[in-house]
Amino acid sequence: MIDNISLAITHGLMFVAAVLLLRRPDLDHEDSPGDPPKKPRRNRWGRDGA
Repeated sequence: MIDNISLAITHGLMFVAAVLLLRRPDLDHEDSPGDPPKKPRRNRWGRDGA
């Protein structure tokens, strides 16, 4: 039998991942094919990335 705690933890983590992905600002902007590539932005920890 599957533990309810393990189901709650995994579903909670999937929910958190979905919320974080949907809050990304680059989801609201589409580049046209003629636009020059932009340099990667730095995240809050100072690393390059989206």
